[in-house]
Amino acid sequence: MPWLLSSQVEHLSSSPSQRQCERTSFSFYCAVREQLPVWLLEDMRSMEVFSWEDGHPRAFLPSEALLYALVHDHQDYARYLLNKYSVSALRPPRCSFCCCRSSGAPHLTVAVRYNRVSILGIMVAALKDGHMQDFLDSRGGCSHTADAGKTAVQLAVELSRPDCLLLLLVHGALPTGLDAALQRLVSCDDNVERRHAQRCLDFLLLFLPKPPALCRLRDESHRWQSLLGNQVFSWLCGLAPPPLLLQALRCLAQSGPDQITELPDFLRLHSWQ
Repeated sequence: MPWLLSSQVEHLSSSPSQRQCERTSFSFYCAVREQLPVWLLEDMRSMEVFSWEDGHPRAFLPSEALLYALVHDHQDYARYLLNKYSVSALRPPRCSFCCCRSSGAPHLTVAVRYNRVSILGIMVAALKDGHMQDFLDSRGGCSHTADAGKTAVQLAVELSRPDCLLLLLVHGALPTGLDAALQRLVSCDDNVERRHAQRCLDFLLLFLPKPPALCRLRDESHRWQSLLGNQVFSWLCGLAPPPLLLQALRCLAQSGPDQITELPDFLRLHSWQ
């Protein structure tokens, strides 16, 4: 548990070897946090740092090191790990709480939670060898974790991370979470949060194959019309075909995230009124 102080580790561990492993783990965590050079971090990981598992010390796995790089936005180290170890750097590490092998794609959800867009892009690029869909739409594993049962897309909608969301959708993640996006938009008080929530909703609309049945829209039609605009509201209610602008923007969105993020404001979906 690298976030514990060494004095706290002393009380939690019974074995001198285990205490030494926890000290070195904490040192490694601090080294990544301090953005030390990649070569030094890899030397530490492979020769000096150990994790305690099943009563024995072992070297830190690349996937565990990548989680540290994500938390502290060490982009150079993340790029190195993904270039050298590819998909194996994204394998779920063993859970330190219940000692089971985690499932899902914890690296993707951690990237979304900490809004590490650059590293998320590097990870997605590393998945282009056929493993893409297995990771993009997988859900968090252990029930005691904060993001258990959520896909990276659902978490991006919940936390209003539009840049992460667009990157995931462009590379084939399922556009789930429309209802959550609408709820998030309504509940935002801050202007900045509302703008981010609106962008998340816009991006989901670009990738929806067809609008789901949302009874809440018809039940509160005046409220949602003012938030969504008449054209989007009518389409989501099944009263009209998708607007031409929406169809055109879908073609751009599916060709790459830069094509959408560089559009002028008057061509953004949230400007439809």
